Amino acid sequence: MSSAALTEPKDEPDIGKLGMWVFLASEVLFFGGLFLAYLYGRTHWPQGWSTASRHTDVVLGTVNTALLLTSSAVVALAVACEEDATQRRWTARLLALTAALGTAFLVVKGFEWHAEWDEHLVPGPSFALDVPGAQEFFVLYFVMTGLHGVHMIAGIAVLAVLARGRSRRREWAGARQIEVAALYWHFVDIVWIFLYPLLYLVQRHG
Repeated sequence: MSSAALTEPKDEPDIGKLGMWVFLASEVLFFGGLFLAYLYGRTHWPQGWSTASRHTDVVLGTVNTALLLTSSAVVALAVACEEDATQRRWTARLLALTAALGTAFLVVKGFEWHAEWDEHLVPGPSFALDVPGAQEFFVLYFVMTGLHGVHMIAGIAVLAVLARGRSRRREWAGARQIEVAALYWHFVDIVWIFLYPLLYLVQRHG
């Protein structure tokens, strides 16, 4: 074997991406437990689930779905631009736009939560719906959307930091870091794609 072959550099393993996949696998198990709880409630209180779902704001839920789908496309475009040396000037702007779309999602969700508070749809003594299972539905609704919101906040913060770092050409805001952040953001979007029909569309017109 030649000395050149011995000294030839090898690609470093992408530890960041591997770590993110492990983290996402644990998140799938976590959200999987919540989906099982949802399935239990759906089968035990079908009328309560249907009644409660009709009191969620499907218009705002649809708007938020559009925002997240758009943000997922934008962050994928940011990754593609970072991989093309002639288009890297767009990477930071696209990351910032993704963070802005995520922020818009949280603002819309905040208005939705506030309306549900005013309509006494928050589980408790003054809960408005006197149907067995309806209150349990909204318990899961707030737990699921609340946890999703926490994941959104974390993703927005990371994307905003990477956008700033990339605009200043920092080494820690390179292609690998952006790809890992995009992977996390896609996961957050996928979770919402499951939450949207389960919480907003279940037997809505039943």
